Amino acid sequence: MFNRDNSNNQNSNFWISYADLMAGLLFVFILLIGAIIVKSTILKKTLKNKEITLKQQSTDIEKKSKAITIRDEEINKLKNLLAQREKYIYESDNKLIISENTIKLKEKEISKLNQMLLAQNLKINKFADKIVLLENLADEYNSTLENQKSKLNEYKNRVLIMGNKLSNNSEKLKLSDEKLLKVLQALDDKQTKYNELLAKLQAQKAKIKSLTGIKLKVISELKSALGKSINIDKKSGSLRLSSNILFDKGSAILKEGAKAELKSNFIKYVDALISNPNIFSYLDKIIIEGHTDSDGGYLYNLGLSQKRAYAVMNYLLSLDYIKKHNIKTKLVASGRSYLDPIKIDGVEDKDASRRIEIKFRLKNEDAMYEIERILDAD
Repeated sequence: MFNRDNSNNQNSNFWISYADLMAGLLFVFILLIGAIIVKSTILKKTLKNKEITLKQQSTDIEKKSKAITIRDEEINKLKNLLAQREKYIYESDNKLIISENTIKLKEKEISKLNQMLLAQNLKINKFADKIVLLENLADEYNSTLENQKSKLNEYKNRVLIMGNKLSNNSEKLKLSDEKLLKVLQALDDKQTKYNELLAKLQAQKAKIKSLTGIKLKVISELKSALGKSINIDKKSGSLRLSSNILFDKGSAILKEGAKAELKSNFIKYVDALISNPNIFSYLDKIIIEGHTDSDGGYLYNLGLSQKRAYAVMNYLLSLDYIKKHNIKTKLVASGRSYLDPIKIDGVEDKDASRRIEIKFRLKNEDAMYEIERILDAD
C-alpha cells in the first residue's frame, strides 16, 4: 500500500512539473510573438521614413536637374556671345590689316613725293635768278611760295633724317661683316684643331683596340695548346663540365668516380694557361662557376650552384698541382643559379645548362670590355 501511494505522488508531481514547463514555454512563445510584432512595427516606421526621405531626394534631384538645364541655357548664351565677340575680333583684325596696307601705300606715296620735291628743288635753284627779277610781279604769290618753302624744308629735314639712318645702318652692316670674318677665321682655326684631335683619337682608338683584342689572342693560344683533347667554348674560352657526371640530382656532393676526370681536365686546362707566357702575364683569376637549369626557385638554385662550385674548388685545392704551381690565390668559386642558361634555337637545354664552368679572367678585363664597347658605339 505504501509503495502505491508513493507511485501516485510521483506521477502527480511529474504532471505538475510538466504543466509548469508547458506554461513557461507558452509564456516564452508569447514573448517571442510580442517581440516579433514590435520589430515589425518598428520596421514599418523605418520603411515609411525611408520612403519619405527618398521622395524628398527625388524632389531635390528634380530641382537640381532644372537648375542644371537653366545653367546649360546660360552656358549656350555665353557661347553665342563668345562667338559674336570672336567674329567682331576677326573683323577688327581684317580692318587692321587693311589699315596697315593703306599705311604702307601712303609711305610709298610719301617717298615718291620726296623724290619729286628734290627734283623741284633743283628746278627752283635753276630759276632762282628769274624769280628775283619777277619778285615785284609775284608779291601776291609770296605767301604761297613761303608756305611751299616751309613744307619743302620739312621734307628736306625728313630726307636728311632718313639719310642719317641709312648711313648708320650701313656702318652697322660694315661692323657685322667684320665680325663675321672674325668668326669664320675662328671657325677655321677650330676646324684645324678638331682635325688634329680627331687624328690623335683615331690613333689612340687603334691602340686600345689592340689591347681589347688580348682575350681573343688568349683564346686562340689556349685552343692551339689544348688541341682536340679538351673542347672549350669558342667565345669565352671556358671549360664546361656536366653536373650530371659530377653530382647526383639535387646534390652538392662530388661523386668519387668523377674526381679523376675532373682532375685531368682541370690540370690540362690550367697548365695551358700558366705554361704559356703570352697568357700567364695577363691572367688574373681562374673562376669556378656553378650553373643550374630553370627548374625550381632562384634562391634554391643559387644555393645549389654555389655549393657545387665550392665542392669542386675544395677538391681542386687538395691537389698537389695547385700547391706546386702556387695558384691557390687565383682560384675563385661562385654560383650563378639559372642566370646563364644554354639555349638551342631559343629553347633552354636543361641538361647542358646544369654544368660547372672553369674559366679565366684577364687583368683589367672589365675596363677593356667597357672601353671597347664605348669605342664601338655610334
